[in-house]
Amino acid sequence: MRLTRGIVCECSGASACPDGSNNGTCTTQVNGYCFATVEEVETDAGLVELERTAGCLPPDESGFMQCKSSQVPHRHPKVIECCNSSDLCNRRLQPRLPAYPADPLPPALSPAPAPGPQPALLVAAALCLALVAALAAALLLCRRRRRAGKRPPSPPAAHLAEISSGSGSGLPLLVQRTVAKQIQMVESIGKGRYGEVWLARWRGERVAVKVFFTTEEASWFRETEIYQTVLMRHENVLGFIAADIKGTGSWTQMLLITDYHERGSLHDYLQTAVLDPPALLAMAYSVVAGLAHLHMDIFGTKGKPAIAHRDIKSKNILVKRNGQCAIADFGLAVRFVAERDEVDIAPNTRVGTRRYMAPEVLAETLQVTDFEAFKMADMYSLGLVLWEMCRRCGAGGGAQHVESYALPYHDVVPADPSFDDMHAVVVVQRMRPPVPARWARHPALAALAALMAECWHHNPPVRLTALRVKKTLAKFHKDCDVKLV
Repeated sequence: MRLTRGIVCECSGASACPDGSNNGTCTTQVNGYCFATVEEVETDAGLVELERTAGCLPPDESGFMQCKSSQVPHRHPKVIECCNSSDLCNRRLQPRLPAYPADPLPPALSPAPAPGPQPALLVAAALCLALVAALAAALLLCRRRRRAGKRPPSPPAAHLAEISSGSGSGLPLLVQRTVAKQIQMVESIGKGRYGEVWLARWRGERVAVKVFFTTEEASWFRETEIYQTVLMRHENVLGFIAADIKGTGSWTQMLLITDYHERGSLHDYLQTAVLDPPALLAMAYSVVAGLAHLHMDIFGTKGKPAIAHRDIKSKNILVKRNGQCAIADFGLAVRFVAERDEVDIAPNTRVGTRRYMAPEVLAETLQVTDFEAFKMADMYSLGLVLWEMCRRCGAGGGAQHVESYALPYHDVVPADPSFDDMHAVVVVQRMRPPVPARWARHPALAALAALMAECWHHNPPVRLTALRVKKTLAKFHKDCDVKLV
């Protein structure tokens, strides 16, 4: 019988425990799983050893699919078993790798082949296998529906194994875990509250690897889940490659592997770069295009749910080599599930960045059951990002008159503002970042200044949508003959 609370599981070591315990156990979320794995690991000496790992998995579809993903066909196979019947139930789990046939004899020593089976027997065997597979799929579906009550299965889970197509977001689930073992870390290129980002190599290509702290397990699960949403891929959304959990008896790593962009974040890029008007417009348009794609729902058999980011800021936007941008970091994202008319919010204790929080978030009046409210909060944050970009544009006075790079509200709050600091400035005083007079003398800066003012309006319903901002910039491009992309 399933418990109505989280259960205690054996874990492989202190660093493998997602809740930070150091007593060799971890506690799952409600309806989570305990797991145990056995995997062949190749040592530095070239020997293959068996390695057992145990720990906790989440109750959502990503945890459920991991329980079904034993990797037997690979050169070094891995078998996983899960349970959720009682505390420490995974101590009894002893996964065993299947026995493999002996290596084939050299041609000169191989025995003569036996007569092959009759065609009728082959057909009968194929039909039996198909019947067994159909029964297994039916039982699996029934089990999942019992867990979810009357709700239908979540759309992303239904397509989790289909992500090899261009309409998805990355590689197939099993291939992702193979990729993680082939990654060669090169150097650390950034740190944040979630963990650390590394430049790495995979098959000769440069990739970025985000390594999460064990305390940020919820962010890793959520970001992986969002990236694997069908039709998520877009040129202005960071390209996802793979995700995996690697671990031994003494450590655990939660990895997210994505495209690498050498220019870094928009925050870092604007520190030194001075933009001309065409570059500013192209960059602004790309950010808005990425956000419009996230906010858009696409209906159909393999439709895409609408997604709100909830942490839009210049540090979560990467600059590509062609000057366009890509939105990253989906650890706080929420989705709108149209079939159930509800907002899918992951259980995550992390909050957004206080400096970029919308007034309704700071005032704690945002309606969490209204998905449009999350989208409008994103638009407020987008207005602040546009302000950062416009300060670094050399129009209306030349490069010598460009304002130095600054964060929004840098002149009225501390470097690391508290919730109360931002509430006093944004909600009580209703202040917004100042717009320099020189911006009004150049069409591009004046147009963006008008857009950002409508994006950061105090009243959420008055704010522009991402699609409206995108169309406005596209019209400005057409009227002024400025190339955006």
